Amino acid sequence: MSQDGSDHDEGKRRRPIRSYVLRQGRKTTGQERALQTLWPQFGLQPDAEGTPAQWFGRDADLVLEIGFGNGRALIECANADPERNYLGIEVHQPGVGQLLLGIEQHQLSNVRVFNHDAVEVLQRLIPSRSLDEVRIWFPDPWHKTKHHKRRLIQAPFVTLLVDRLRDGGLLHLATDWVPYAEWMTEVLAGEPRLRNCADPEIYSTRPPSRPLTHFERRGEQLGHEVRDLLYRRH
Repeated sequence: MSQDGSDHDEGKRRRPIRSYVLRQGRKTTGQERALQTLWPQFGLQPDAEGTPAQWFGRDADLVLEIGFGNGRALIECANADPERNYLGIEVHQPGVGQLLLGIEQHQLSNVRVFNHDAVEVLQRLIPSRSLDEVRIWFPDPWHKTKHHKRRLIQAPFVTLLVDRLRDGGLLHLATDWVPYAEWMTEVLAGEPRLRNCADPEIYSTRPPSRPLTHFERRGEQLGHEVRDLLYRRH
């Protein structure tokens, strides 16, 4: 790097914008143990080889949850729905460790996890038309206008998601921030391969398949209104 920092500045300009800020936080002893002992069995590397069916050791419908937080909802869903494979993507290691503990506690065999950026995983490792369902529940709304570019739900990302959904596959978004819900509906309306399941309404009633989450309960306590958006690829 030159003394004036020009190489550093050039590197900053080339660095892709992420849809998250990495705040790892402190891992508990249990989470650390899970990451050490359970990751080799249930964790997937960003350069993983093979197909989703090979990752799970079976061919079954595949549900993807992006940004699963502490993993409680994913574990509850996978435990209640053993016929489908569940793939989680989360960048924060404490959440990944907590998910692994849940897999161990419930003795699940239908869950695998990436500790990596969802965009890169989708681009590199998830085949087109391979997902039965995509779930993004309570993503960071990035409230300030200057931060809206960091929101996960953007047109290019939705295009990528829809490409990975099978025909008839479901995209399920949820948020407790109404301005973000409005943003989502505008973005999704621009994707011609999606059909709103609530039509002629905009929002759907929370389906039984989505458990009440920690973020939802917190939002309700703050007076936030929860919105579910369910769209199918056609």
